[in-house]
Amino acid sequence: MRLTSPARDRAPLRCALTGARGGYGRSLLAQLASTPELLPSVLVDPDVEGVAAMLAELADGTRDDPSAAARPGAEPALDAAAASAILVSGGTVLAAGPDAVPWDDLDILVEASGKIGPGCAYARQALRHGVHVVMVSKEVDTVAGPALAGLAAEAGLSYLPADGDQPANLLRLADWVAAVGLDVVAMGKSAEHDLLLDPAAGTLTQDGVSIPAPGFTDLLTLGADAPATLASRAALAAGLKRSAAADPCEMTVVAQRLGIGADVEQMHYPIARIDELADVYARREHGGLIGSEAALDVFSALRLPGEASFAGGVFAIVRTGDPATWELLREKGHVISRDGRYACLYWPYHLMGVETPLTLHAAADGRPGRAVRASTILAARAARDLDAGTEFHVAGHHHEIDGVDPVMIAPVPEATAFYLLDGARLRRPVRAGELIGAQDLEGLDPLAHELHRAGREDAGTAG
Repeated sequence: MRLTSPARDRAPLRCALTGARGGYGRSLLAQLASTPELLPSVLVDPDVEGVAAMLAELADGTRDDPSAAARPGAEPALDAAAASAILVSGGTVLAAGPDAVPWDDLDILVEASGKIGPGCAYARQALRHGVHVVMVSKEVDTVAGPALAGLAAEAGLSYLPADGDQPANLLRLADWVAAVGLDVVAMGKSAEHDLLLDPAAGTLTQDGVSIPAPGFTDLLTLGADAPATLASRAALAAGLKRSAAADPCEMTVVAQRLGIGADVEQMHYPIARIDELADVYARREHGGLIGSEAALDVFSALRLPGEASFAGGVFAIVRTGDPATWELLREKGHVISRDGRYACLYWPYHLMGVETPLTLHAAADGRPGRAVRASTILAARAARDLDAGTEFHVAGHHHEIDGVDPVMIAPVPEATAFYLLDGARLRRPVRAGELIGAQDLEGLDPLAHELHRAGREDAGTAG
């Protein structure tokens, strides 16, 4: 049976979803069939036919579910007037671009385009029309989040990261930790794919790629010197790509809301088992990795065949208080460091669009969300020597840029946002290791650059 919720009693909310054809969009649309008070009224994607086909697949999948709401007919629209007429008739609008978005008929925008130019434009247009913004596009948020959050606050609107992705989930965990009164040492998430160690085969597998890992079984416990063990694990796993631009991007979304950054600019990325996390992320003087007051980080979850996955979940490392209390909690199965100083609290899941209805309701209720400040930026550091005229493009599943490393740093004038590089080109040669700034680039998206600069200026970190 499906449990009842007070949320079901609210008047229907009309939602627009950009990037509707993507994986996140599909997971949200699938869930909205079970939340009839949240209407997917306008679906925006250049692939209109693909969205229509996806809706047909989703309708087939819910045909035998008596609790699923019937999805209204979907029709393409070329302009906002035609879109409004479709909404009046009870239909769903399929829009290829911004011209067919009837802003005055909407309550909430879910921005999931993943592209900074369109994403910034959609979000600013929504806020100008009194529409709340739920931000899925972490790339947009790292570039323009501070400015967009400021615009939302001025208009009395919500600007919220979407539950279901790790940034919002980690911020929810941070709210819980703060409300309880615990002292945080580190927070973060696991990388998208676990590392699976098969002792019998002597292999290490990540996302379907296996490499030989002789001797890795001997490193299954941290031993007396945790950093040395972690270094040995990393060396044996060097043949696997464990870091991705999406990771520091997501942690920057969190950093700009919590006011803490990374311990090192590319994060530590330890390979760790769940029951080791409280020791791995202890302070350095207690045998762990953390040297700053509090830090954000990402780890590769190590597990054996048959063990549960961390599933890209989130964690918080906190200082313990009363020793007797935390020893009791250790006995109940909680993850406590060997010396009893630290505990790991974790949620081993992130369910993408399945959780996002939580944020849609929060936006409609006017929840303002945390203040967003450019205290940390996701900057671009050249990974190799780059010639003048080099063109940059975001590509691949993890939205990376060839030849450039994303780094989490305190803002400095000579550095601009990593994702502002998309579609731009270098004015001058840049040597490996140099930061890339706006002054080094031409062809920047004008609106994204304007919003990024505005957010930096508000924080007194112009660049």
